Amino acid sequence: MQQARQEFDHLGILNTAQRSAAEYGDKDAEQDFRAGPLLVIAGAGTGKTMTLAHRVAHLVISGISPERILLLTFTRRAAQEMTRRVESIVRASSKAMQSQPLPSGGLPWSGTFHSIANRLLRRYAHNLGLDPGFSVLDRGDAADIMDVVRHEQRLTSAHRRFPKKDTCLAIYSRCVNTRKSLGETLDEFYPWCSDWADELTELFRHYVLRKQHSQALDYDDLLLYWSHLVAEQEFANEIGSWFDHVLVDEYQDTNLVQAQILNALKPDGSGVTVVGDDAQSIYSFRAAEVENILGFPDQYMPTAQVITLEQNYRSTQPILDSANCLIAESERQYRKNLFSDRADGGKPRYVTVEDGDAEAEYVVTEILKNRELGMALKEQAVLFRGSHHSDRLELELVRRNIPYVKYGGLKFLEAAHVKDLLSVLKWAENPKNEVAAFRVLKLLPGMGPSNASRCFEHLAVGDYLFSSLREFRPPAAAANAWDDFCSMLEDLSGAASDDRGWQTHLSQVRRWYQPHLERIYDGLDTREADLEQLEQISGRYPTRERFLTELTLNPPGAAGDLAGDPLLDEDYLILSTVHSAKGQEWESVFVLNVADGNFPSEFATGKPEMIEEERRLLYVAMTRAKQSLSLVVPLRYHVTQQRRDGDRHVYGARSRFMSDQLLDTMDKKFQGRPEAQSGRLGSRSDRRIDVNARMREMW
Repeated sequence: MQQARQEFDHLGILNTAQRSAAEYGDKDAEQDFRAGPLLVIAGAGTGKTMTLAHRVAHLVISGISPERILLLTFTRRAAQEMTRRVESIVRASSKAMQSQPLPSGGLPWSGTFHSIANRLLRRYAHNLGLDPGFSVLDRGDAADIMDVVRHEQRLTSAHRRFPKKDTCLAIYSRCVNTRKSLGETLDEFYPWCSDWADELTELFRHYVLRKQHSQALDYDDLLLYWSHLVAEQEFANEIGSWFDHVLVDEYQDTNLVQAQILNALKPDGSGVTVVGDDAQSIYSFRAAEVENILGFPDQYMPTAQVITLEQNYRSTQPILDSANCLIAESERQYRKNLFSDRADGGKPRYVTVEDGDAEAEYVVTEILKNRELGMALKEQAVLFRGSHHSDRLELELVRRNIPYVKYGGLKFLEAAHVKDLLSVLKWAENPKNEVAAFRVLKLLPGMGPSNASRCFEHLAVGDYLFSSLREFRPPAAAANAWDDFCSMLEDLSGAASDDRGWQTHLSQVRRWYQPHLERIYDGLDTREADLEQLEQISGRYPTRERFLTELTLNPPGAAGDLAGDPLLDEDYLILSTVHSAKGQEWESVFVLNVADGNFPSEFATGKPEMIEEERRLLYVAMTRAKQSLSLVVPLRYHVTQQRRDGDRHVYGARSRFMSDQLLDTMDKKFQGRPEAQSGRLGSRSDRRIDVNARMREMW
């Protein structure tokens, strides 16, 4: 056994820097594994996930109970992947060392910030004035509540344009997550709304009251309530004592509230490990705060240990040379120089084209060339700053019969028929859920907003017991189906206490919903397939509450996400915004519209911190490429704006990020007529036309 222990090295696969991060810490006199605060700066493609998984596995192998490890991620998929890797490492180590493997429960406290918050808030609900059965609102439901309050406050009938519900929700969310006042938020991000500060204050107050009355929390509330909970020293000490080690993935994407929660749980940094890359902090529009990672070491005395991962396992060295040159000009950062053993491949290409049509033509031609050389369409991606930048390209792809998937558009849970079905379950789970109730009631014939409102008020008078609905007089069109409707709600509500076989609830709701689906919508085949997918995946969840909450917190992007790859051709091209592409990689990457106004965005002008984020955004785009990278720059491109004179073309200017030093690391190419390189679209004759005279003659 001792020989096996010496021969097996569960960290042997790691390079020197990765290993230093994974094994950081020591056993104390009681043989407990202790570690101070650790920051791992993981450059793009340097094995961040593998390093973090090995660190967690090393903690378990060193004697830390899995129940005493809190692992916080930003997606459910990341948490599942991390748990799978940890289990695999520990299992291999246990087999070699003839010791006990990881318990069947895996890592019980591994999950997203929001899912962990949901668990804790239900456990401490009575301390927070919450019903343990509170509902979690998705963005759409939260916006609907905001809209209802807007109408009640008569803000929609104002003589001047009042912000729409989604804008109001965005303002509210930014105030919550940045901990800035409404005035500061409006001045910095929504100056056109500044005149409405008093009205927005009143709107947000009533929005909070409406959620509290409905026993519902939105995404922001989950973190906000958690932060209020641990702001009390008693609860912070209690929850913090449950965990010997707290690890956070993608720390550059945390907002101020999340950083405060972490600090409250472990104020001295004991056992805290955060992993991320300041050069990939690109989500400030979600209130992510790059200062969290930049200032992390100085929060503690002595300062946190910083380990930098620089060996890249994704891209060729020429691609990394360009990416290193780009990010080196950033003013404030953790300096890193990515390097790779892959010296193959040519330099990245900086391709100038005449206009948007030429850009589409060039990209499609190159994609097809790559395909003929054996590179599948799935191994290629086209990235862009804004989703509309791919419009011309999509037309060309359709014309050339090239299948593609675009990340964006309508999400699965935003589809009306899916929201309808889930709303029935949400209302049964929480009778005070007003948003779900209104959606369900309005499915019935003749049940408009006023009747739905009367019905919900009747339910409130009846102590939110669904049996009381039998005494409500529905509109004539819904009278024949009313008893069956009430029976279904009573059955679903009564079944909430018994979660065995709860998946039959979906079948029951589908039977009730089918005639309404046929009456309200067209395209039934696709919609029924979506509902079948929903019913199939319900088997993954032990309780109805878990099913509803997890779908809300971690929604699939599309129906295809539930079953695997989209049901398309055997192969398809990837189109994606840069924000959606983070964490992905492809053999060949094309980046569209690399010109000032797009990289950086025109909306970042005048804000140095936003310009730096735009630089990081381009860096993220470039570091997605493994073998081939092309930055495409149209000299003239089309933009659609709400202008008096309609759509227009603008002339591209060289991106301020494309310095001479950066261009020296790339192959420069012009694709099109030579005359266009100087900004002209063709040859020009010296013959003059007296248009002014002709115009005078017309009148």
